[in-house]
Amino acid sequence: MTDYQPGHAWADAADAADPLRLFRDEFLLPPHGSGQCRYFCGNSLGLQPRQTAVELASELDDWARLAVEGHFRGRRSWLDYHRRLNQPLAELVGAQPDEVVAMNSLSVNLHLLMVSFYRPTSQRPAILIESGAFPSDRYAVESQIRFHGHDPAEALIELQPDQADGTLSDQAIQDALQAHGARIALVLLPGVQYRTGQAFPLARITEWAHRQGCLIGFDLAHAVGNLDLQLHASGADFAVWCSYKYLNAGPGSIGGAFVHRRHAETSRPRFAGWWGHDQASRFQMGDNFVPTPGAEGWQLSNPPIFAMTPLLASLDIFQRAGIQAIRQKSIHLTGYLEWLIKTQLADTVSIVTPTDPERRGAQLSLRVLGGREEGRELFEYLSARGILGDWREPDVIRLSPAPLYNTYSDCHAAVEAIRNWQTGRG
Repeated sequence: MTDYQPGHAWADAADAADPLRLFRDEFLLPPHGSGQCRYFCGNSLGLQPRQTAVELASELDDWARLAVEGHFRGRRSWLDYHRRLNQPLAELVGAQPDEVVAMNSLSVNLHLLMVSFYRPTSQRPAILIESGAFPSDRYAVESQIRFHGHDPAEALIELQPDQADGTLSDQAIQDALQAHGARIALVLLPGVQYRTGQAFPLARITEWAHRQGCLIGFDLAHAVGNLDLQLHASGADFAVWCSYKYLNAGPGSIGGAFVHRRHAETSRPRFAGWWGHDQASRFQMGDNFVPTPGAEGWQLSNPPIFAMTPLLASLDIFQRAGIQAIRQKSIHLTGYLEWLIKTQLADTVSIVTPTDPERRGAQLSLRVLGGREEGRELFEYLSARGILGDWREPDVIRLSPAPLYNTYSDCHAAVEAIRNWQTGRG
């Protein structure tokens, strides 16, 4: 669908023809005044599925009725609850079920997997990240480097943007790996860069990293539930993500991890915990740790049921919609928003995010041409009118039309509001 047209009528017709349109009704949209807001913040916190409260109430009821026996007799026994998430997560990220696990939070999982996959030596002490990485990732990387007795000033290598919009070309990544590959122990990059919205080619970068003898992991916070990732085929060594953005599992909800099957039964060092012990002998309470093969072997503690339940509710929607169909709508929907901005707001805002649909997800990062102060003014203007995106310093407004609940009419309304702001300032 590239025959975009201005005006409400085209947007309304596109919404009526949308094969995923009914999924919008499965989410609770926050009110704004007498109506609903136009919510473009799914890249920060996804909306609540209606079924979430139902599923949580069910688990609370099992706790009330069964207490400890809920581990074995509940409607969904808690003992193996985390395994109910493996298949839908695997389908979502393009992995084998034993390659994924829901556990902890993103930053905790990043640390746990760096224990196993960042093994610096005097010849290879370095970690490669992108300049302007999300602060939590940078903090984790710097602390791991120091923990191993190295100096981040020497062992932290940053990819510098080489494009005018502040994004990275493939060539820049290849050049950095060729220049520093012999010193790099680990490459850690995002699936989608949080500020620019640039998506990275996981399989190609993995090939380039492995060719230099580097291990590679990805932070998929802004990519999971957004892109069709195909993690197993990419060959990446590991990946981590959160589930409160596009996965709609609620604020601070449980994170996830991927460990490629080739590492399933390796002797890589790890921080071990009881729930990572092989289930067949876990309750024998032995002294020797026997890891569960696959990603589950990186678990530490028994699963937090009330944190997993909202994710289970959301993943049911993803399974019914299908990530390929979600991605196709996302390409069309974000393309429509881009088209409206370029044809109607070219004198007001510029788009930082790459124009190639293969190099981005749902998010468009915008800069107001008048500078930061006008950018903040526009952001506040939109928020006051129920157009909810978010702001990232120093000067970026992020609008992310999530295909499960955003509409073409939402995009039209957002652009119309920006036009009204510009007209009012004139």
